[in-house]
Amino acid sequence: MDVSYRIEQKRKVNGAFPGPKSQELTARRQKSVAAGVASTLPVYAADVDGGIIVDVDGNQLIDLGSGIAVTTVGASNQAVAKAVAEQAARFTHTCFMVAPYENYIELAEKLVAITPGEFEKRAVFFNSGAEAVENAIKVARVATGRQAVVAFDHAYHGRTNLTMGLTAKAAPYKRGFGPLAPEIYRMPMSYPYREENPNISGKEAAERAILAMEKQIGGDQIAAIIIEPIQGEGGFIVPATGFLPRVAEWAKENGIVFIADEVQAGFARSGAWFASDIEGIEPDLVTVAKGIAGGMPLSGVVGRAELLDSVHGGGLGGTYGGNPVAVAAALESIKFMDEQDLPGRAREIESQFFERFTALQKDVPAVGDVRGRGAMVAIEFVKPGGKEPDAELTKKVAAQCLEDGVLILTCGTYGNVVRLLPPLVISDELLTDGFDVLEAAIRQHA
Repeated sequence: MDVSYRIEQKRKVNGAFPGPKSQELTARRQKSVAAGVASTLPVYAADVDGGIIVDVDGNQLIDLGSGIAVTTVGASNQAVAKAVAEQAARFTHTCFMVAPYENYIELAEKLVAITPGEFEKRAVFFNSGAEAVENAIKVARVATGRQAVVAFDHAYHGRTNLTMGLTAKAAPYKRGFGPLAPEIYRMPMSYPYREENPNISGKEAAERAILAMEKQIGGDQIAAIIIEPIQGEGGFIVPATGFLPRVAEWAKENGIVFIADEVQAGFARSGAWFASDIEGIEPDLVTVAKGIAGGMPLSGVVGRAELLDSVHGGGLGGTYGGNPVAVAAALESIKFMDEQDLPGRAREIESQFFERFTALQKDVPAVGDVRGRGAMVAIEFVKPGGKEPDAELTKKVAAQCLEDGVLILTCGTYGNVVRLLPPLVISDELLTDGFDVLEAAIRQHA
């Protein structure tokens, strides 16, 4: 990997944390920003480069979160920043639905080429992952003439009305915001660590879900099945091998649109271009966002031409969808991922993670599960002697890491999972330092 950095890639915490400037900004924030917006860090970013976040008081934190899997190529990638500046100097907006522009078409061509599936495809762009999911459901309903949509336990698909219904976790995402969208059904997920039968295969877990769909809804009533190939907010759950292919096969047999939500797992994060590639599934539709554009707001739906072309003219779109500046950023991000083999880099990070933390798992009973793919990896904490989730330990570990200058994120249906999403341009030295801090925090508090 040939990457240069503007900021020295070293962790540094100066005295009191948070510092005085961050404290001042917090006081201002409390008077002007809605309380419903929460932040992981008690400090405020001033500069970000490679794997380092510099706050307004000069602290340098190791970033193992990438803005929730967004800044895969770095938060100030030079090629992306140049593309953004050049496009902004020409025009920032015309609305593709009013005066279209070439780079939207160029990005569609790129995604049609790299997303899974050996069939004719189309693409359409939006702003956020939730918006992409909503539009994928719209396409499926129009194409099939059906209404029912199936999602899975532990799923996260967004915060809009429809996507809240698809999302499994009530707090903080759904509580108090109803009524939610109708005709959404939830099915059991393959969660290898928490299966009642530890010997259940992926295919058997799929048959369990299929039986429930057949009995509760009927295959001929379902418009779409939507699933994250690796679940994100639900706990970085990797379904057992064979689960995804069997569900996709059953969907095809019943004329159901199979949607892979690759918003978090896509664009090199899983160690492949898309997590669907790992098990060889070819989704009918793929939703993309997060890592696609180096931090610029952009999302999309890519998939079978006959599905996307079934929607009437004007049925898809949005004022800012496929904004030319964001599209320019995406084109450069994808080019950088390809030239630097970032899927390969994700696999290197995976190897280093598992070598370190599977060894720790043998020493620390509170480390219940170590899992993930690529640079989308996680540790699930439990109370020793069983599998009871330990959310308090998870909070203590995250807080200790932050105190020592490392940003990690938590997740999971039970709030007991630490997830790691480092930018793929992080150096080995910085990654090792971050892992050292995390391991020390676990050993200290477990």
